[in-house]
Amino acid sequence: MAKTNYSFEKRQRELEKKRKAEEKRMRKHDDRGASDDAADGQPAGDDEAPAPSGADSPATKPD
Repeated sequence: MAKTNYSFEKRQRELEKKRKAEEKRMRKHDDRGASDDAADGQPAGDDEAPAPSGADSPATKPD
């Protein structure tokens, strides 16, 4: 009869706890970020400003 590998089982339980804790931390971070964006009146994920067009740039004006 094979001997039970308790070290392996313990390691798997530890990894599962760590994975669940990380998922919980990410959920909390995402929830907090979404509520901050909603308070600002801006939709979530639209943090980047649009790039300026080349026509408005003073460097492109002919002399």
